[in-house]
Amino acid sequence: MSISLTPDQEQFIKTKLQAGKYNSAQEILEIALRLLDEYDRADSEWSRQVGVKIDEAISASDRTPPIDGETFVNGILERFQQIRQA
Repeated sequence: MSISLTPDQEQFIKTKLQAGKYNSAQEILEIALRLLDEYDRADSEWSRQVGVKIDEAISASDRTPPIDGETFVNGILERFQQIRQA
């Protein structure tokens, strides 16, 4: 496989090599790809966790009677006041 880099990407790699921390452009690309894989996995896990929380919230809302907005906000404000006083 062959890839093309933009001039900025090439300069980035050259700068990293000149700093002496990395031995080759291949090493830099391997690290970048490993980090991309980790990022993708973390993003997928975050999405899964959010989905679970949404499902739990929907389930809880099915068991909870509706509440008007003013009552809801007042309840939150009361909890904040209780926390501040504690």
